[in-house]
Order: sequence, then C-alpha cells, then structure tokens
Amino acid sequence: MSRSRALVRLAGRVHAGLMLGELNTREIDAVLHTSVVGRIGCHSDGRTYIVPITYAFDGDSVYAHSAAGTKVEMMRANPAVCFEVEQLDDLANWRTVVAWGEFEELHGADADDGLRKLLARLAPYVTSTTAQPVSGPDGTFHGIRTTASEPVPPSAGRVAASGQAPVLYRIRLTEKTGRFEERSTSGSERRTAQAGDMYT
Repeated sequence: MSRSRALVRLAGRVHAGLMLGELNTREIDAVLHTSVVGRIGCHSDGRTYIVPITYAFDGDSVYAHSAAGTKVEMMRANPAVCFEVEQLDDLANWRTVVAWGEFEELHGADADDGLRKLLARLAPYVTSTTAQPVSGPDGTFHGIRTTASEPVPPSAGRVAASGQAPVLYRIRLTEKTGRFEERSTSGSERRTAQAGDMYT
C-alpha cells in the first residue's frame, strides 16, 4: 500500500468510520469485469460527448457495438477516448474506475470474436435493437438477428432495424485508475470478495 493511500485510509477512519482511497489493479479489474454499463467520453472538432454503453471487458479491452451515429463518428475522427464505470451501494459505499484508451473498429474475425464476447457477457440481459445476438440450444453463437428473418452469420453483412450496419468496436485500455469510499469494514469486504471471485 502506498503511503498516500495509507494516509487517506487513516484519515477516513478518524471521520465517522469512512474511508476514501484508491483501488488497486485487482480491484479496478473487478469493477470492470462485474459491470455491464459504462460511459464513453469522446472529443472531436471542439465538442465533447459522453454516452452510456453496454460492454464486455476481457482484461485488456472494452468491447461494444452501436449503430453508426454521433459517438462512432467522433471516435473515428479522434480515437483517443475515456471510459468510466461506477458501482454504487449507497452514498457512503461506492467504487469508480476511469480509464483511457484507443478506439478500434472491428471487422471480419476480430468482429466475430468481439461479438462472441459481448454475447457471453450480455446474454442474461435484454439486448439492444441495434443487433441481437442469437445462440443455439447448446449455447453456441449462431449470429445476430436484425429482422424477423433467420439469424445473420457473424461474418456476414449486418443491417440493423434502423437500416444502418451496427459497428463492432473495442477500446484498448492503456491507463486505468480507481477510487472508492466505504463505511466501516463492509465496503472492504465487498471489494475483496468481488476481486477474489474473478480468480476462482
């Protein structure tokens, strides 16, 4: 533990059992792995744009898909982006991660791999209308359904209900930082258990 983090923790204990501090690398990855909604911050032509997305994290990159629109156009123009995730138990127990990385549009086998990662992570949740992953009875990936027709193979041309081809992309994270606030020991126990679950 760094001296600055130790001092922040010590100061927190003095004030009503609250602790403020920095998440370590394991805890940062736990927040990224266990969340499914984050926010992308992008900037282009003097304009800044922040928008929520659903995503999957593989330990190195954030994977997502979207219809072509403002954020995709801005990330194409300036691929340097920021990504934020938070977990809020209550106002005295929270964790947040801010990361920086590079936008990369995916095609071919890379797009297929990215979509499989999204399917595996987001299958328990309601999927977006921009591209709905379809799996078979054995859980294997069959493609994406964009209309009432048969699923489209992952490497085939995709057309969403809007008439636009959904964009598969990843953000290669190059820098990550995290902060937390916790009351008493309950927040610490939650963070420790969450990080431990990743490696069991």
